[in-house]
Amino acid sequence: MPSAFQQSVIDEFRANAGKVGGPFAGTDLLLLTTTGARTGKPHTTPLGHVRDGDRLLVVGSNLGAAHHPDWYHNLLARPAVQVELGDQAFPTIAVPAEGPARDELFARVVAEAPGYGEYQAATDRALPVVILQLPDPRQPAPEITSLAGKLTEVHTWLRGQLAQVHAETEAHFAARSAHRGAGAPPPPGLGLQIRQRCLAFCQALEFHHRGEDGHVFPVMEGYHPHLRHAFDRLREEHRSIAAVQSALAELLADVAIAEPDRFRAELARMTEELTAHLDYEDAEILPLLKDVPWPPVP
Repeated sequence: MPSAFQQSVIDEFRANAGKVGGPFAGTDLLLLTTTGARTGKPHTTPLGHVRDGDRLLVVGSNLGAAHHPDWYHNLLARPAVQVELGDQAFPTIAVPAEGPARDELFARVVAEAPGYGEYQAATDRALPVVILQLPDPRQPAPEITSLAGKLTEVHTWLRGQLAQVHAETEAHFAARSAHRGAGAPPPPGLGLQIRQRCLAFCQALEFHHRGEDGHVFPVMEGYHPHLRHAFDRLREEHRSIAAVQSALAELLADVAIAEPDRFRAELARMTEELTAHLDYEDAEILPLLKDVPWPPVP
């Protein structure tokens, strides 16, 4: 739960399209909602930010304390977050910067907000710099009127995220292979950006399949009992994909992915199974949902 002071800032922010008074008057604020690492409950925190092109930078300063703030631990466990900026709200994936990129971005933040330099001087830990990608204004969300449209949106997002994880992973391996001794080689572990995106993808996929198994499939079976074999196949595929997700989750448990070659192999295995699964679901399930309204009618 936020403190009484934090809650007053949150309430004022939401009531005034992001503008607040008092000690934060004139400050660039956003609201970051994370999911509790242990509780699974949403937690909203007002944070200062610095805009860097099409992304926002927030710093885990914790006022210079010796430990990272709770919201930072939350986003390491559950990278999918919700951002409120002015009167805009959007989901994104929180990615901490690392290495020289972190140092460069922290210098960018301090140049605009020198107080963060004072917080860094007060503690031995490197203050985390977290990147929050802004939505692309050129790609407005499509209007969705049916459950088929919603499922298509989810499948498109899953395919896109999986493709991005693959691209980032292969770029990492290519950089390692291309190293010929000039300068420091890329670290053997995979980067935080890959970890955060893959973890968010796995968690979203688990949520999606749980919703299908618990709600969508039982309802559709009632209307289409002759397709019971198709729903049984999809449930079995969910179990198979979940087993691969568990293996990936084990590798993603630490901030540094210590076994990148195993990660690469597991990612390839899940990609093959998931792609075939989504293709089958598109062919068998989407036609049944085209006349089901979305959002659901009360």
